[in-house]
Amino acid sequence: MWEILNIIGTIAFALSGVLVALEERYDLMGVYILGFITAFGGGAIRNLLIGIPVTELWNQGALFTLAFLVMTLAFFFPNILNWTLQKRGVFFDAIGLGTFSAQGALFAASMGLPISAAIAAAALTGAGGGMVRDVLAGRKPMFLHKEIYIAWTLIPGLLIGSGLVTSDIGAFLIVSAVVLLRLGSVQKQWHLPYQSFQPLTK
Repeated sequence: MWEILNIIGTIAFALSGVLVALEERYDLMGVYILGFITAFGGGAIRNLLIGIPVTELWNQGALFTLAFLVMTLAFFFPNILNWTLQKRGVFFDAIGLGTFSAQGALFAASMGLPISAAIAAAALTGAGGGMVRDVLAGRKPMFLHKEIYIAWTLIPGLLIGSGLVTSDIGAFLIVSAVVLLRLGSVQKQWHLPYQSFQPLTK
């Protein structure tokens, strides 16, 4: 389960980073930087949060190679990305959000950390890479102003962190639910409540 979620999430977020880079007309090096940041940035932030050495990321040589190959293919043959369901890589981003948030929660649970740590690990692993990607691309981070995004990571954080879901099938169902809910929130334009504030002028 761990390896499957890693592979799916890495491919999805790497492609999400490529799509943003292509929209911003970045060169090949920019595509690689944005893709790697999107695919591995969330894991790096999570490791810092829960006390795992960041150097653990460098033990994922196979995933780095996989991400490199996927990004190279997508850069030179961008037409293969035309089947995405939404603009701006929302389809890939939703898959990455679901798989990496579940992976983050599983990571925290496997270390015996409390449910609060599982929730935080799910949120940061799922949304951290996309946040850094958007900042580097000069965009407002998606989870701050778009349709419901980071709130969906509460599902794996709560269910896995509390021990209610421990099986592989249960984890896959959670991933599927987060992906579908994220796509549904874009399609239906669901938003959390928000307020605007206009300061008084003298």
